[in-house]
Amino acid sequence: MIRRVAAVLGAALLTALLAWSPAQAAGYRYWSFWERTGDRWTYATQGPSTARPDDGSVQGFRFSVSADSADAARPRGTAVFTAICAGVPERDGAKRVALVLDFGTAADAPSGESPPARRTACARVPSDATTAEALAAVAKPLRYGSDALLCAIAGYPERGCGEQVSTTTGGRPAPGPGADDDGAGPSVGLLAGGGAVVLLGAAAVVRARRRGRE
Repeated sequence: MIRRVAAVLGAALLTALLAWSPAQAAGYRYWSFWERTGDRWTYATQGPSTARPDDGSVQGFRFSVSADSADAARPRGTAVFTAICAGVPERDGAKRVALVLDFGTAADAPSGESPPARRTACARVPSDATTAEALAAVAKPLRYGSDALLCAIAGYPERGCGEQVSTTTGGRPAPGPGADDDGAGPSVGLLAGGGAVVLLGAAAVVRARRRGRE
């Protein structure tokens, strides 16, 4: 009984969140992770901390405001392994990973910051290295959030991490109601609060059943 009530409350909460989100925010400001196959970018199905690219791989990161993977902006410009890693020879026990780092547009930048120019880099790392390790080899400093979300590449942006943003009348992204006061994180408060609603609802059912038995 309790599980059914919690499930119903959870479903209702999710429906409310989905209904609320489009009206209140344009999306989230974050670094998206991409893999290059031929001449096409594909949104990565795993995070850079677990992906282990092969030698000769091309991977990209793009900073932008987007609602989800279907809406995310792809890295811009050409991305050819032989061009990016020209002059970096093969080495036993190592692999070369071509990285495209697209810092996005001024419209997507946090307030007071300007995006660096797009650049590429060739990381030569141990053969079992992850994408995150390849990135750390050529694009420090990196910054991660408490939930292991990649927040900054090469120090950009200086602050913020996956915060929810809305579109102002001028068409420029601005912090939305789900962002922390300092824009330092995603709308965790909203989600955590929603989880509390589910737990409190289940607890209320338990108390009601206990009172009925007394």
